[in-house]
Amino acid sequence: MKRNTDKDMEQNMATDIIEAAAESVEEDTAEITFKSFGIREELLKAIERKGFVTPTPVQQKVLEVGSFDNDMIVRAKTGSGKTLAFLLPLLRDMKHRERSPSMLILSPTRELAQQTAREAEWLTRFLDISVVSLVGGLEMSPQLRSLREGAAIVVGTPGRTLDHVERGSLDTKNISCVVLDEGDQMLDMGFRDELEGILNALPKERRTWLFSATMPTEVRELANRYLKDPKIISLVHDGDQHEDILHRVYMVPSRRRFEGLVNILLWERPKRGLLFCHTRLESIEIAQKLQDEGFSAAALHGEMTQRERNAVLASFKSGSMPYLVATNVAARGLDVEGVTHVIQVGLPDDRETFVHRSGRTGRAGNEGIDLVLLSPLEAGRFKMMLRSTQMKIEWKDVPSLDMIHAVQRDVAEEKLLTTPVASDSAYLEWAGDMLERADAKVLVAKLLEALHSRTAKGYSISADLERERERRQRAPIREESGARTGAMRRSAVGSARPHGTMTRLRNTGASRQGGGNDVGRILNALCSALKVERGAVGAIRLKDDYVMVELLPEALSRLEQGKAGLAKWGLYPEDEGYAKPRASDTRTRTRDAYDRKKRRGDEN
Repeated sequence: MKRNTDKDMEQNMATDIIEAAAESVEEDTAEITFKSFGIREELLKAIERKGFVTPTPVQQKVLEVGSFDNDMIVRAKTGSGKTLAFLLPLLRDMKHRERSPSMLILSPTRELAQQTAREAEWLTRFLDISVVSLVGGLEMSPQLRSLREGAAIVVGTPGRTLDHVERGSLDTKNISCVVLDEGDQMLDMGFRDELEGILNALPKERRTWLFSATMPTEVRELANRYLKDPKIISLVHDGDQHEDILHRVYMVPSRRRFEGLVNILLWERPKRGLLFCHTRLESIEIAQKLQDEGFSAAALHGEMTQRERNAVLASFKSGSMPYLVATNVAARGLDVEGVTHVIQVGLPDDRETFVHRSGRTGRAGNEGIDLVLLSPLEAGRFKMMLRSTQMKIEWKDVPSLDMIHAVQRDVAEEKLLTTPVASDSAYLEWAGDMLERADAKVLVAKLLEALHSRTAKGYSISADLERERERRQRAPIREESGARTGAMRRSAVGSARPHGTMTRLRNTGASRQGGGNDVGRILNALCSALKVERGAVGAIRLKDDYVMVELLPEALSRLEQGKAGLAKWGLYPEDEGYAKPRASDTRTRTRDAYDRKKRRGDEN
């Protein structure tokens, strides 16, 4: 197979890219329907049954290509209708009642894979084509049975799909097209080895379509290796402002971040909010604290069973539970209609993470609001993160207690004064009886007090924010040299060395990232996998088969996300005991890893 160089890739990007100007797209989609593209009758019939008439911009741009025999890269935001964009053209020539796997679709999470499988099922109902979903966290037996019975379309997550490939239960010899959906997310979640293992097992003569919102280095490298002269369609531009999302940053005191979150929720009053934090433990803690404050909230994390995840997502989608707290990994590919607000608690890891998170609102033409809670120190780093973009950001201080109480009063008054009461209501008779026995003003005051006692009241933290801001202006924090192990941040007034948390990591020694079993290797691994400076790592103590490391809060908060990266260096948190299998691993190792994940109810 011909391999593209980086230079070839850049030339293709320059010559083949199809720009999608918003004005022309809006004009075109107002006139063009699915019937305009010669889609086969069975698919048109299913689309009409679903009530779809006009293609979305990404669907239109892909269908306009006309020839679908080549590899393709499509850059489009999550929630833009990408599933139909690749299913409609790739199903063009599929045979009726096809039972041999001929199309493989890989997705980063089981929720997205299951959603894609459902889309494929209703779209192919008149072709009598079977679809199978291969995802982690579910029993293997039903999947094996479905594969034996025959399925033309296979949708799966990388880990479980590779497991079936290595078992021999997934027959790959007739797969003529593979779709890498949300390619940047799959690589960001550490699935590169699994993707390469799967792609290497597929026939060389095939079509490979890559759908990705961003094109970081890893995605380009994967495309260079596995795609041949791809056609490139782009409906996004790095750093562009999403026209349907309002970005707003709230400044909160660093030591009172949760109190700031409560104030912001009371002020913004989201109808349905998706909250992002860094670690699984943090998501559980925030959800519990919100419940204690009177908010209906729950956490979504990788250690939940499938039944627990489904129950939480069902409550969130129905609106009965308006707040969902999740990590980046747990929420990858999550597609929920009606998310009015995304709330990012703390500094995002990087610009791509920020974009992915904010893209969970403002979907399918709806307006959305993206809120970011930052301390004064984090605000400067966030500005640097977005310095090369044209994104418009509103900057506000955390709402004061007086502002929140004023809003709560207005809301309560509007509800009381506008809610109708039936003329024959027993409450009218009760109210009249009470007014004869009590002063009206005192009675209303008591009722308002009882009503207000059941709602969260917020926190007085504005003064804390001002003091922190003033301290930073008087004594700006300097970064000490991180050349030596354990270098820590100190303030200009000479504050004491901050203490971290001692964390035990199982150490398998030399790895494919480079041999050695010394402090330097451990430090390099931690900084690389957790994406932190050396100053965020303290003492490192080597033992025979494990290592004790002191992690400051920034590094500790990223431990959950960095597990896949640490595994590449042969380091594993002791509570995990699990190493993600590489493509070169034996089938036994893959099976053992799957069994351990299954017991934990985790997701691959």
